[in-house]
Amino acid sequence: MIRRQRLAAGVCALLAALTAGLAVPSTAVADETEQPAPKVELVLDVSGSMRTRDIDGGSRMAAAKQAFNEVLDATPEEVQLGIRTLGANYRGNDRITGCKDTAQLYPVGPLNRTEAKTAVATLAPTGWTPIGPALQKAAADLDGGDGTRRIVLISDGEDTCQPLDPCEVAREIAAKGIGLTIDTLGLVPDAKTRDQLSCIADATGGTYTDVRHKEELSDRVGELVDRAADPVVTPVATEGAAECAKAPSLKSGLYTDREEFGRQRWYKVDVDPGQELRASVSVADDRAVNPDYGVLLRAVTVHGREIVRGEAAGTGRTDVISTGLRYPKPESDDDTATAETVCLQVTNSFSAAAGVKTSPGLPLELTVDIVDGPSKAGDVASFGLGRGWWLLGALVLAGFLAGLLWGWLSRWRVAVWRTN
Repeated sequence: MIRRQRLAAGVCALLAALTAGLAVPSTAVADETEQPAPKVELVLDVSGSMRTRDIDGGSRMAAAKQAFNEVLDATPEEVQLGIRTLGANYRGNDRITGCKDTAQLYPVGPLNRTEAKTAVATLAPTGWTPIGPALQKAAADLDGGDGTRRIVLISDGEDTCQPLDPCEVAREIAAKGIGLTIDTLGLVPDAKTRDQLSCIADATGGTYTDVRHKEELSDRVGELVDRAADPVVTPVATEGAAECAKAPSLKSGLYTDREEFGRQRWYKVDVDPGQELRASVSVADDRAVNPDYGVLLRAVTVHGREIVRGEAAGTGRTDVISTGLRYPKPESDDDTATAETVCLQVTNSFSAAAGVKTSPGLPLELTVDIVDGPSKAGDVASFGLGRGWWLLGALVLAGFLAGLLWGWLSRWRVAVWRTN
């Protein structure tokens, strides 16, 4: 019995050792680069409809004030926060004047909680709902710097200052490539308000949230302010060309651009021998488009010969379509070998629905990564395993050895049983 226990323990120890040998922990190096201070501006609708008492027995304005006070108390120290209002000052009926009624209640910068709360306490529901002009001013408030920039818009109604369409304003802000995100919250919204606020958020990659209770409002605004403090990679604005010869040269990084409907954009990347180019692209339909569309990403030589491509198609069930490619540049025995210029072509087959504006173009996000290539160019796919063949081989060997040991142990046990 003792011998059997020792043998079983030995088998277990061997299997544990094999498993431990395969499970090599990877070490992660923390990025200690100091991030620019994130900036957030809360944009609050203070129009007359905010007097409505339908949020937990109180007015919409009271719920917004309570939420702002709670968020101000919890705002991370590293976040620079400001507050802008719309419809807070003009009480008259002149539309032109009412549509200019947006003001910065508290400037974007290091937060003095007492001063900010005092400013919020003075607010009273007053006038119009100039969402478009308020977004334009808020974008200017956050202009400059490289950190995360976020607008959080809280409104209980749709814009009353047409024809300046807030959705078009949001698309123009996104087209500037400044990495500014607009999140929207609708206070007890109707269908039109919900559609407009969703459109504003979609145009900049933000989120929309329905709010019907005080706690929901406080929690959601707090989440969005906290999210601004999370480290993110801000895309670099670039402008692709109509042909490769005039295309901008890109290095590893994340880039943003705009592409017109049914058009193409060109970019250039230099790949040294022994390196691998990995590229992916996402194109978003930030407005109503016709179904059945696609996006194509091609890597070609400067002479137009296709190297590799990636393509994807959609039918209107998603608002973003993505594809990617990989190209390994083989190593060269020639010490004088130089980098190869690879041209990246992005083409889309989107078409605009009737009555939809086609300018600015569709938002495009391009990721370029240049890494050391595999030891052999033919090892890129490896049947989907990449360079993981060694792990598969080790697992097969471990299973084989374990099977042999277990079979030998089983036969030994049967022999002992027969003897006894």
